Amino acid sequence: QVQLVESGGGLVQAGGSLRLSCVASGSIFSINVMGWYRQAPGKQRELVATMASGGSANIADSVKGRFTISRDNAKNAVYLQMNSLLPEDTAVYYCSYRHYRVVWGQGTQVTVSS
Repeated sequence: QVQLVESGGGLVQAGGSLRLSCVASGSIFSINVMGWYRQAPGKQRELVATMASGGSANIADSVKGRFTISRDNAKNAVYLQMNSLLPEDTAVYYCSYRHYRVVWGQGTQVTVSS
């Protein structure tokens, strides 16, 4: 079983930055995909960015150029550096781990004020 612990959410003004962290523990397979999704009130959960253990990344067009995903395989960790935040980035951000099936973190709130 895999557990995910997220940290780094909070309240920030538009134009500001936040960095999210997620550490996985438990039965971790070396080949996996970790990343971030978000869900705003009244909307479906959507992809923000994911990165495979080999380094290939998938980033949503809405955050390209502003958000950067990275990971430390030795620590089973994935990070999301969020710059130039916009009010529309306000959401609960969920860490994900995928190896055949997806495991979700508990979510961390990101609120961007205008």
